[in-house]
Amino acid sequence: MSDVHAPPSPSSPSWLPPESPLPMPVQDLRSGRLSSRRLPTSPAGIGVRRALVMGNAALMTLFATYQIWWVLRGDGISVLEGVLLALFIALFAWIALSFSSTLAGFVLLASGRTQVLGIDEHAPLPVLTTRTALLVPTYNEDPDRVLAGVQAMHESLARTGQGMCFDFFILSDSTHAEIRQEEAVAVSALLHRLGPDARVFYRRRENNTERKAGNIDDWVRRFGAAYPQFLILDADSLMTGETLVRLAGAMERQLTLALVQTLPMIVNGRTLFARMQQFAGRVYGPVAAHGIAWWHGAEGNYWGHNAIIRTVAFAQHAGLPRLGGGKPFEGAVLSHDFVEAALLRRGGWAVHMAPGLGGSYEEGPPSLIDMLVRDRRWCQGNLQHGAVVPARGLHWISRLHLLVGIGHYATAPMWAMLMLVGLAIPLQQAGFHLAQPHLDGFTPALYWRGGDPERFLWVFYFTMSVLLAPKAMGCLSTMLDASLRRQCGGAARIAGSALLETLMAALMAPVTMYVQSRGVAEVLAGRDSGWEPQRRDDGSVPLSSLVRRYAGLSLFGAFSGLMAYLVSPALAAWMGPVVLGMVLAVPINLLTASPALGDRLRRAGWLRTPEEAAPPAILTRALELRAPPRQDPSADTDSGTIPAAQGL
Repeated sequence: MSDVHAPPSPSSPSWLPPESPLPMPVQDLRSGRLSSRRLPTSPAGIGVRRALVMGNAALMTLFATYQIWWVLRGDGISVLEGVLLALFIALFAWIALSFSSTLAGFVLLASGRTQVLGIDEHAPLPVLTTRTALLVPTYNEDPDRVLAGVQAMHESLARTGQGMCFDFFILSDSTHAEIRQEEAVAVSALLHRLGPDARVFYRRRENNTERKAGNIDDWVRRFGAAYPQFLILDADSLMTGETLVRLAGAMERQLTLALVQTLPMIVNGRTLFARMQQFAGRVYGPVAAHGIAWWHGAEGNYWGHNAIIRTVAFAQHAGLPRLGGGKPFEGAVLSHDFVEAALLRRGGWAVHMAPGLGGSYEEGPPSLIDMLVRDRRWCQGNLQHGAVVPARGLHWISRLHLLVGIGHYATAPMWAMLMLVGLAIPLQQAGFHLAQPHLDGFTPALYWRGGDPERFLWVFYFTMSVLLAPKAMGCLSTMLDASLRRQCGGAARIAGSALLETLMAALMAPVTMYVQSRGVAEVLAGRDSGWEPQRRDDGSVPLSSLVRRYAGLSLFGAFSGLMAYLVSPALAAWMGPVVLGMVLAVPINLLTASPALGDRLRRAGWLRTPEEAAPPAILTRALELRAPPRQDPSADTDSGTIPAAQGL
């Protein structure tokens, strides 16, 4: 192989298997009906579970609403007070539902009753009788990095003795010519390393319409009939061979099962921000995930990766239409995963989450900027779901998933409005006007405590408790597991790390609120988020870029703090946490994107996770494969040229 830039060989069997087409009709959202009210895999008493979770959230919200109404009712409720009350009810209901769901997960973990769909990771591996395709969509990613993960999973599957039941498909949507060529070279090198047992194929689309969803749909229509199920991996995903075999076995046993979503653990975080996300996902994530799996049942959701899917069900029911209705709703469905899960359930298929099954991993964004760039894309996709919620025949839980996704972004401007209205009402009552801005000793807290001090403080403490309780339950659940407690550094380290993560998250909250609120406004104005590849390792951001992004926010924060001080030093102190987060937006981003600080905290044992304390073999192998430079297989073979795989 002397010429890696040789003309492509589209017919080369090394790149693709024979096509096995499967029709995938586009679904109509304006017609259709729910095929089955109850599914065989739905847990017994699922209605009671939902009544407990949602009923508890509703009762908590009614109770808190009565308390805040009592504080406001003094001289009648003004328009501004009515707005504040409406915002409080919506936001408290949001955190109350999270609390109730997480409480269910905490009880499950504490009692040890966490098995879903009969998947027991301690039982012997099932013997598979079908083939599963492992799909790796990639878009302008580092090919060596992506294929290091593929090789690690390929080797892990081989150790189970059932590797022949799995085929990997690298599904490239890359648009950069240089990366396309690198992908072809890297795939050839991987095939050479794996030898004759390699089960890796490569396909590149020339026209990447409908982004990732279109990439998957193209595979289904061309090759889907050959595989009873397929599993979608992100470019940074890793899953152990044992987990892949157990998931495929569950699909073989449960014939009404369309999708099983695992709970990926975030790994390989180097920066402070990445390690915060890693710790939060590992400590807080399981209680939340077990809770939602408990009451979602067969009407679960889908997160777009690290999930196994029944091919026939997906082809029959998950073909996505283009949306109408004008911007921002029209066009291809961007956040396709929620919609696909809803359509699968509409078609009479079960969608489950299996949070107790380990061996599923992903990597998080290295910095707050990277997270917010990705978050902006999700914002557009989730708000777009407003056009899907009214679709005919959806299960009410599926509609709830869509509404929760929308609410995740709607709550940012709502929190901002709540704070502004909560400040405007006491200023108005105190007679504030620009001609005479100074108000001796003024603080909103004094105003709100004026009518009923004890009740106001009780409502505040109750709201903060409900907001922070899921983190506390995650920490306590981790501490109750002796093995997890040791691997996370002990109870003191867990509590201290949670406090550090919470304080840093609070400092970053004003930046997140600002960016998400701006994102909502941009989406509603019809501005597209684009489609850029994610950064994976390096969290460093040039100072000039940070200044361009956040200098305006910092200046606004400083101006707000100054104006508050002119009104009253007590008001400035009351606004301090929010003002500080805005003023320090640039240094906070620099600090949290620092790998050096992340490494220092790792050595000290802070924000520690089990995967960091004792890395699973597949993580170690993937990192090992990333490290050496790519070897040119032309040095060891004379079998011809490395095709560019163009047009496959």
